Amino acid sequence: MNILVISNLYPPHSIGGYEKRCMQTVDALRERGHTVNVLTSNHTVEGRDSSGENGVYRKLRVHGFYGHPWLPIHQLYKLEKANQQVLLNLLDELKPDLVHVWNMGGITKSLLHTLERDRRPLVYDVSDHWIARSLKGDVWLSWWNEPGSILRKTFRGVSTATGIRKVIDAKVPTASVSTLKFKRIYFCSKYMRGTTAKQGYPVANANVVYCGVEAERFARKSEFAPPRKFLWVGRLAEDKDPMTALKGFLRARQSCGKALTLDMFGQGDPEFVNQLKAEISRANAGKFVKLKSGSHDEMRELYAQYDAYIFSSNWGEPFALTPLEAMAAGLPVIMCPDGGDAELLQDGNNALGFSVGSPSSLAGAIARLLQLADHGQKMSRMARQMVEERFTVEVMTNTIESILKRATGAKHG
Repeated sequence: MNILVISNLYPPHSIGGYEKRCMQTVDALRERGHTVNVLTSNHTVEGRDSSGENGVYRKLRVHGFYGHPWLPIHQLYKLEKANQQVLLNLLDELKPDLVHVWNMGGITKSLLHTLERDRRPLVYDVSDHWIARSLKGDVWLSWWNEPGSILRKTFRGVSTATGIRKVIDAKVPTASVSTLKFKRIYFCSKYMRGTTAKQGYPVANANVVYCGVEAERFARKSEFAPPRKFLWVGRLAEDKDPMTALKGFLRARQSCGKALTLDMFGQGDPEFVNQLKAEISRANAGKFVKLKSGSHDEMRELYAQYDAYIFSSNWGEPFALTPLEAMAAGLPVIMCPDGGDAELLQDGNNALGFSVGSPSSLAGAIARLLQLADHGQKMSRMARQMVEERFTVEVMTNTIESILKRATGAKHG
Protein backbone atom coordinates (compact mmCIF):
# COMPACT_ATOMS: atom_id res chain seq x y z
CA MET A 1 0.00 0.00 0.00
CA ASN A 2 0.96 3.61 -0.56
CA ILE A 3 -0.16 5.38 2.63
CA LEU A 4 -0.22 9.04 3.65
CA VAL A 5 -0.29 9.48 7.43
CA ILE A 6 -1.44 12.81 8.90
CA SER A 7 -0.53 13.71 12.49
CA ASN A 8 -0.34 17.02 14.32
CA LEU A 9 3.04 16.12 15.84
CA TYR A 10 5.63 13.54 14.91
CA PRO A 11 8.85 12.49 16.70
CA PRO A 12 11.30 13.79 17.56
CA HIS A 13 9.10 16.91 17.85
CA SER A 14 6.50 15.22 20.05
CA ILE A 15 5.06 15.51 23.55
CA GLY A 16 3.16 12.28 24.23
CA GLY A 17 2.41 8.66 23.49
CA TYR A 18 -0.05 9.25 20.62
CA GLU A 19 2.56 10.55 18.19
CA LYS A 20 5.17 8.05 19.39
CA ARG A 21 2.71 5.23 18.66
CA CYS A 22 2.12 6.80 15.27
CA MET A 23 5.83 6.59 14.52
CA GLN A 24 5.93 2.99 15.77
CA THR A 25 3.15 2.09 13.36
CA VAL A 26 4.75 3.94 10.46
CA ASP A 27 8.07 2.16 11.03
CA ALA A 28 6.37 -1.24 11.36
CA LEU A 29 4.34 -0.76 8.17
CA ARG A 30 7.46 0.35 6.28
CA GLU A 31 9.27 -2.78 7.47
CA ARG A 32 6.42 -4.82 5.98
CA GLY A 33 7.03 -3.28 2.57
CA HIS A 34 4.43 -0.51 2.52
CA THR A 35 5.25 3.00 1.32
CA VAL A 36 4.36 5.38 4.14
CA ASN A 37 4.77 9.16 4.05
CA VAL A 38 3.88 11.47 6.93
CA LEU A 39 2.35 14.94 6.77
CA THR A 40 2.74 16.77 10.06
CA SER A 41 3.10 20.26 11.48
CA ASN A 42 6.15 22.49 11.44
CA HIS A 43 6.05 22.70 15.25
CA THR A 44 9.46 22.02 16.77
CA VAL A 45 10.66 21.05 20.23
CA GLU A 46 13.87 22.80 21.24
CA GLY A 47 16.94 20.61 21.28
CA ARG A 48 15.54 17.91 19.00
CA ASP A 49 16.90 17.38 15.50
CA SER A 50 14.77 16.05 12.64
CA SER A 51 17.20 16.79 9.81
CA GLY A 52 17.96 13.96 7.43
CA GLU A 53 14.62 12.18 7.85
CA ASN A 54 12.89 10.74 4.79
CA GLY A 55 9.20 10.66 3.95
CA VAL A 56 8.20 13.22 6.60
CA TYR A 57 6.71 16.53 5.43
CA ARG A 58 6.69 19.11 8.22
CA LYS A 59 4.53 21.71 6.49
CA LEU A 60 1.21 22.15 8.32
CA ARG A 61 0.77 25.22 10.51
CA VAL A 62 -0.61 24.91 14.06
CA HIS A 63 -3.33 27.19 15.38
CA GLY A 64 -3.64 27.92 19.10
CA PHE A 65 -1.87 24.83 20.47
CA TYR A 66 1.67 24.27 21.81
CA GLY A 67 2.32 27.97 22.28
CA HIS A 68 1.17 29.03 18.81
CA PRO A 69 -1.15 32.08 18.76
CA TRP A 70 -4.91 32.13 18.34
CA LEU A 71 -5.68 34.15 15.24
CA PRO A 72 -8.60 36.43 14.29
CA ILE A 73 -10.85 34.95 11.62
CA HIS A 74 -9.35 36.83 8.65
CA GLN A 75 -5.83 35.69 9.55
CA LEU A 76 -7.08 32.20 10.31
CA TYR A 77 -8.46 32.00 6.78
CA LYS A 78 -4.93 32.45 5.41
CA LEU A 79 -3.62 29.68 7.67
CA GLU A 80 -6.48 27.34 6.73
CA LYS A 81 -6.00 28.06 3.04
CA ALA A 82 -2.25 27.41 3.28
CA ASN A 83 -2.80 24.07 5.03
CA GLN A 84 -5.38 23.06 2.44
CA GLN A 85 -2.92 23.75 -0.34
CA VAL A 86 -0.20 21.75 1.41
CA LEU A 87 -2.52 18.74 1.61
CA LEU A 88 -3.75 19.00 -1.98
CA ASN A 89 -0.22 19.38 -3.33
CA LEU A 90 0.97 16.33 -1.40
CA LEU A 91 -1.98 14.20 -2.49
CA ASP A 92 -1.21 15.13 -6.08
CA GLU A 93 2.51 14.46 -5.66
CA LEU A 94 2.41 11.19 -3.70
CA LYS A 95 -0.86 9.74 -5.04
CA PRO A 96 -1.48 7.58 -1.94
CA ASP A 97 -3.87 4.64 -2.00
CA LEU A 98 -5.34 5.83 1.28
CA VAL A 99 -4.99 8.48 3.96
CA HIS A 100 -4.48 7.46 7.61
CA VAL A 101 -5.46 10.29 9.99
CA TRP A 102 -4.09 10.32 13.54
CA ASN A 103 -4.20 13.23 16.01
CA MET A 104 -5.58 16.50 14.58
CA GLY A 105 -5.37 18.60 17.75
CA GLY A 106 -4.29 22.12 16.79
CA ILE A 107 -4.46 21.31 13.08
CA THR A 108 -6.93 22.59 10.47
CA LYS A 109 -10.10 20.45 10.85
CA SER A 110 -11.41 21.66 7.49
CA LEU A 111 -8.85 19.23 6.06
CA LEU A 112 -11.17 16.43 7.19
CA HIS A 113 -13.93 17.69 4.89
CA THR A 114 -11.45 17.77 2.01
CA LEU A 115 -10.34 14.22 2.80
CA GLU A 116 -13.88 12.87 3.14
CA ARG A 117 -14.76 14.39 -0.24
CA ASP A 118 -11.69 12.81 -1.84
CA ARG A 119 -11.95 9.55 -3.75
CA ARG A 120 -9.29 7.83 -1.67
CA PRO A 121 -10.21 5.66 1.31
CA LEU A 122 -9.80 7.45 4.64
CA VAL A 123 -9.05 5.69 7.96
CA TYR A 124 -8.95 7.38 11.37
CA ASP A 125 -6.82 6.23 14.32
CA VAL A 126 -8.18 7.86 17.49
CA SER A 127 -6.21 7.62 20.73
CA ASP A 128 -7.11 11.01 22.15
CA HIS A 129 -10.09 13.26 22.86
CA TRP A 130 -9.53 15.45 19.79
CA ILE A 131 -12.89 14.42 18.33
CA ALA A 132 -14.88 13.97 21.54
CA ARG A 133 -13.80 17.15 23.30
CA SER A 134 -12.28 19.46 20.69
CA LEU A 135 -13.76 19.00 17.24
CA LYS A 136 -16.94 21.01 17.86
CA GLY A 137 -14.80 23.85 19.18
CA ASP A 138 -12.68 24.18 16.03
CA VAL A 139 -12.47 27.95 15.54
CA TRP A 140 -12.86 28.02 11.75
CA LEU A 141 -15.72 25.54 11.38
CA SER A 142 -17.60 26.73 14.46
CA TRP A 143 -17.37 30.35 13.24
CA TRP A 144 -19.31 29.36 10.14
CA ASN A 145 -21.87 27.11 11.81
CA GLU A 146 -22.39 27.83 15.50
CA PRO A 147 -24.43 30.66 17.08
CA GLY A 148 -22.43 33.82 17.51
CA SER A 149 -22.58 37.57 17.60
CA ILE A 150 -25.04 39.58 15.50
CA LEU A 151 -22.12 40.77 13.38
CA ARG A 152 -21.04 37.21 12.68
CA LYS A 153 -24.57 36.10 11.80
CA THR A 154 -24.98 39.07 9.52
CA PHE A 155 -21.74 38.41 7.67
CA ARG A 156 -22.58 34.72 7.28
CA GLY A 157 -26.01 35.55 5.94
CA VAL A 158 -24.69 38.09 3.47
CA SER A 159 -21.83 35.85 2.36
CA THR A 160 -24.23 32.96 1.77
CA ALA A 161 -26.74 35.08 -0.15
CA THR A 162 -24.10 36.70 -2.36
CA GLY A 163 -22.15 33.51 -3.07
CA ILE A 164 -19.06 34.64 -1.16
CA ARG A 165 -19.26 31.65 1.18
CA LYS A 166 -19.38 29.32 -1.82
CA VAL A 167 -16.17 30.87 -3.13
CA ILE A 168 -14.50 30.54 0.29
CA ASP A 169 -15.78 26.99 0.70
CA ALA A 170 -14.12 25.96 -2.57
CA LYS A 171 -10.75 26.86 -1.05
CA VAL A 172 -11.41 26.13 2.63
CA PRO A 173 -14.46 23.99 3.50
CA THR A 174 -16.91 25.63 5.90
CA ALA A 175 -19.36 22.77 6.53
CA SER A 176 -20.32 21.78 10.06
CA VAL A 177 -18.41 19.03 11.84
CA SER A 178 -21.77 17.26 12.21
CA THR A 179 -21.58 16.31 8.54
CA LEU A 180 -18.36 14.31 8.95
CA LYS A 181 -19.06 10.60 8.49
CA PHE A 182 -16.01 8.84 10.03
CA LYS A 183 -16.82 5.84 7.87
CA ARG A 184 -13.61 3.99 8.68
CA ILE A 185 -12.40 4.65 12.20
CA TYR A 186 -10.92 2.71 15.11
CA PHE A 187 -10.17 3.63 18.72
CA CYS A 188 -7.49 2.71 21.26
CA SER A 189 -10.11 1.64 23.83
CA LYS A 190 -13.82 1.02 24.31
CA TYR A 191 -13.82 4.00 26.64
CA MET A 192 -12.51 6.31 23.91
CA ARG A 193 -15.06 4.97 21.43
CA GLY A 194 -17.91 5.42 23.88
CA THR A 195 -16.82 8.92 24.87
CA THR A 196 -16.77 9.96 21.22
CA ALA A 197 -20.11 8.32 20.43
CA LYS A 198 -21.74 10.18 23.35
CA GLN A 199 -20.93 13.45 21.57
CA GLY A 200 -23.20 12.42 18.71
CA TYR A 201 -20.63 11.14 16.24
CA PRO A 202 -21.50 7.95 14.30
CA VAL A 203 -18.77 5.73 15.75
CA ALA A 204 -20.57 3.41 18.18
CA ASN A 205 -19.71 0.31 16.12
CA ALA A 206 -16.10 1.23 15.36
CA ASN A 207 -13.25 -1.22 15.93
CA VAL A 208 -11.04 -1.10 19.02
CA VAL A 209 -7.29 -1.55 18.49
CA TYR A 210 -5.41 -1.48 21.78
CA CYS A 211 -1.97 0.10 21.98
CA GLY A 212 1.10 -2.10 22.03
CA VAL A 213 4.66 -2.01 23.36
CA GLU A 214 7.87 -3.71 22.27
CA ALA A 215 7.80 -6.12 25.21
CA GLU A 216 10.94 -7.95 24.14
CA ARG A 217 13.02 -4.75 24.39
CA PHE A 218 12.43 -4.24 28.13
CA ALA A 219 14.88 -5.61 30.66
CA ARG A 220 12.97 -8.04 32.86
CA LYS A 221 12.86 -7.98 36.66
CA SER A 222 14.33 -11.26 37.93
CA GLU A 223 14.26 -11.04 41.72
CA PHE A 224 11.31 -10.32 44.00
CA ALA A 225 12.32 -9.08 47.43
CA PRO A 226 10.06 -7.13 49.82
CA PRO A 227 9.10 -3.98 47.83
CA ARG A 228 11.13 -0.93 48.76
CA LYS A 229 11.83 1.00 45.55
CA PHE A 230 8.75 2.52 43.88
CA LEU A 231 8.62 4.11 40.42
CA TRP A 232 6.37 6.67 38.72
CA VAL A 233 6.77 7.62 35.02
CA GLY A 234 4.95 10.26 32.98
CA ARG A 235 4.55 13.95 32.26
CA LEU A 236 4.79 16.02 35.41
CA ALA A 237 1.41 17.60 34.80
CA GLU A 238 -1.92 17.85 36.59
CA ASP A 239 -3.70 15.42 34.25
CA LYS A 240 -1.18 12.65 34.99
CA ASP A 241 -1.70 13.41 38.70
CA PRO A 242 1.77 12.75 40.13
CA MET A 243 0.59 14.68 43.20
CA THR A 244 -1.76 11.84 44.17
CA ALA A 245 1.07 9.36 43.60
CA LEU A 246 3.36 11.41 45.84
CA LYS A 247 0.83 11.94 48.63
CA GLY A 248 -0.34 8.33 48.56
CA PHE A 249 3.22 7.07 48.71
CA LEU A 250 4.03 9.36 51.66
CA ARG A 251 0.99 8.09 53.57
CA ALA A 252 1.94 4.48 52.89
CA ARG A 253 5.52 5.05 53.97
CA GLN A 254 4.44 6.70 57.19
CA SER A 255 1.91 4.02 58.08
CA CYS A 256 4.05 0.99 57.23
CA GLY A 257 7.17 2.28 58.95
CA LYS A 258 9.46 0.93 56.25
CA ALA A 259 12.25 2.70 54.37
CA LEU A 260 10.44 3.02 51.04
CA THR A 261 11.70 5.24 48.21
CA LEU A 262 9.98 6.81 45.22
CA ASP A 263 11.61 7.98 41.99
CA MET A 264 9.40 10.08 39.70
CA PHE A 265 10.63 10.21 36.09
CA GLY A 266 9.30 12.93 33.85
CA GLN A 267 9.33 16.54 32.78
CA GLY A 268 6.65 19.19 32.90
CA ASP A 269 5.61 22.79 33.28
CA PRO A 270 7.97 24.52 35.76
CA GLU A 271 5.06 25.86 37.82
CA PHE A 272 3.62 22.40 38.42
CA VAL A 273 7.05 20.89 38.99
CA ASN A 274 7.61 23.52 41.67
CA GLN A 275 4.37 22.42 43.35
CA LEU A 276 5.69 18.88 43.53
CA LYS A 277 9.01 20.10 44.91
CA ALA A 278 7.17 22.16 47.51
CA GLU A 279 5.16 19.11 48.62
CA ILE A 280 8.34 17.03 48.87
CA SER A 281 9.98 19.79 50.93
CA ARG A 282 6.92 20.23 53.16
CA ALA A 283 6.99 16.50 53.95
CA ASN A 284 10.74 16.62 54.49
CA ALA A 285 10.92 13.79 51.96
CA GLY A 286 13.87 14.91 49.85
CA LYS A 287 16.03 11.99 50.95
CA PHE A 288 13.64 9.31 49.72
CA VAL A 289 11.57 11.00 46.93
CA LYS A 290 13.49 12.08 43.83
CA LEU A 291 12.40 13.83 40.63
CA LYS A 292 14.38 12.43 37.71
CA SER A 293 14.30 12.25 33.91
CA GLY A 294 15.28 9.64 31.36
CA SER A 295 14.83 8.93 27.67
CA HIS A 296 12.51 6.17 26.50
CA ASP A 297 15.51 4.00 25.62
CA GLU A 298 16.93 4.51 29.11
CA MET A 299 13.59 3.66 30.73
CA ARG A 300 13.58 0.24 29.02
CA GLU A 301 16.52 -0.68 31.25
CA LEU A 302 15.43 1.25 34.34
CA TYR A 303 11.97 -0.26 34.97
CA ALA A 304 13.42 -3.61 36.08
CA GLN A 305 15.58 -1.91 38.72
CA TYR A 306 12.48 -1.08 40.79
CA ASP A 307 10.14 -3.13 42.94
CA ALA A 308 6.78 -1.65 41.85
CA TYR A 309 5.28 0.90 39.47
CA ILE A 310 2.54 3.46 40.28
CA PHE A 311 0.15 4.79 37.61
CA SER A 312 -2.03 7.72 38.73
CA SER A 313 -3.48 9.41 35.62
CA ASN A 314 -6.66 11.39 36.29
CA TRP A 315 -8.13 12.98 33.16
CA GLY A 316 -9.89 10.31 31.13
CA GLU A 317 -6.76 8.60 29.82
CA PRO A 318 -7.55 7.01 26.42
CA PHE A 319 -5.17 4.07 27.04
CA ALA A 320 -1.75 4.61 28.58
CA LEU A 321 1.48 2.93 27.51
CA THR A 322 3.49 3.19 30.73
CA PRO A 323 1.50 0.53 32.67
CA LEU A 324 2.09 -1.84 29.73
CA GLU A 325 5.80 -1.01 29.77
CA ALA A 326 6.05 -1.70 33.50
CA MET A 327 4.19 -4.98 33.05
CA ALA A 328 6.51 -5.92 30.17
CA ALA A 329 9.45 -5.34 32.51
CA GLY A 330 7.90 -7.66 35.10
CA LEU A 331 7.07 -5.06 37.75
CA PRO A 332 4.08 -5.33 40.05
CA VAL A 333 1.81 -2.48 38.97
CA ILE A 334 -0.43 -0.34 41.18
CA MET A 335 -2.86 1.63 39.02
CA CYS A 336 -6.13 3.50 38.99
CA PRO A 337 -8.82 2.66 36.39
CA ASP A 338 -8.67 6.01 34.61
CA GLY A 339 -10.45 6.10 31.24
CA GLY A 340 -9.46 3.26 28.94
CA ASP A 341 -7.08 1.78 31.47
CA ALA A 342 -10.04 0.32 33.32
CA GLU A 343 -10.05 -2.20 30.43
CA LEU A 344 -6.52 -3.26 31.36
CA LEU A 345 -6.84 -3.54 35.14
CA GLN A 346 -7.82 -6.88 36.69
CA ASP A 347 -7.47 -6.04 40.35
CA GLY A 348 -5.49 -8.66 42.25
CA ASN A 349 -4.71 -10.67 39.11
CA ASN A 350 -2.52 -8.51 36.87
CA ALA A 351 -2.28 -5.36 39.02
CA LEU A 352 -3.55 -3.74 42.20
CA GLY A 353 -6.15 -1.01 41.79
CA PHE A 354 -6.89 2.18 43.68
CA SER A 355 -9.47 4.94 43.29
CA VAL A 356 -8.68 7.78 40.89
CA GLY A 357 -7.35 10.88 42.64
CA SER A 358 -7.33 9.28 46.10
CA PRO A 359 -4.04 9.28 48.06
CA SER A 360 -5.61 7.22 50.84
CA SER A 361 -6.78 4.56 48.37
CA LEU A 362 -3.31 4.45 46.82
CA ALA A 363 -1.74 4.09 50.27
CA GLY A 364 -4.04 1.14 50.86
CA ALA A 365 -2.99 -0.48 47.58
CA ILE A 366 0.68 -0.07 48.48
CA ALA A 367 -0.07 -1.72 51.84
CA ARG A 368 -1.72 -4.63 49.97
CA LEU A 369 1.43 -5.12 47.90
CA LEU A 370 3.65 -5.06 51.00
CA GLN A 371 1.52 -7.82 52.50
CA LEU A 372 1.81 -10.22 49.54
CA ALA A 373 3.89 -13.25 50.49
CA ASP A 374 5.45 -13.49 47.02
CA HIS A 375 6.01 -9.71 46.82
CA GLY A 376 3.82 -9.49 43.70
CA GLN A 377 5.69 -12.06 41.61
CA LYS A 378 2.66 -14.11 40.51
CA MET A 379 0.72 -10.98 39.65
CA SER A 380 3.55 -9.52 37.59
CA ARG A 381 4.04 -12.79 35.69
CA MET A 382 0.36 -12.84 34.73
CA ALA A 383 0.59 -9.23 33.61
CA ARG A 384 3.67 -9.83 31.47
CA GLN A 385 2.06 -12.85 29.82
CA MET A 386 -1.03 -10.75 29.04
CA VAL A 387 1.11 -8.02 27.45
CA GLU A 388 3.06 -10.52 25.35
CA GLU A 389 -0.15 -12.13 24.07
CA ARG A 390 -2.39 -9.09 23.54
CA PHE A 391 -0.56 -5.77 23.80
CA THR A 392 2.54 -5.86 21.61
CA VAL A 393 3.43 -3.64 18.67
CA GLU A 394 3.21 -6.69 16.41
CA VAL A 395 -0.35 -7.50 17.50
CA MET A 396 -1.33 -3.84 17.11
CA THR A 397 0.29 -3.53 13.69
CA ASN A 398 -1.32 -6.75 12.44
CA THR A 399 -4.75 -5.37 13.27
CA ILE A 400 -4.09 -1.91 11.84
CA GLU A 401 -2.60 -3.35 8.65
CA SER A 402 -5.68 -5.54 8.23
CA ILE A 403 -8.00 -2.52 8.62
CA LEU A 404 -6.01 -0.52 6.06
CA LYS A 405 -5.99 -3.38 3.57
CA ARG A 406 -9.75 -3.77 3.87
CA ALA A 407 -10.12 -0.04 3.29
CA THR A 408 -8.14 -0.11 0.06
CA GLY A 409 -10.12 -3.14 -1.11
CA ALA A 410 -13.48 -1.57 -0.27
CA LYS A 411 -15.54 0.57 -2.61
CA HIS A 412 -14.80 4.23 -2.34
CA GLY A 413 -17.28 6.65 -0.81
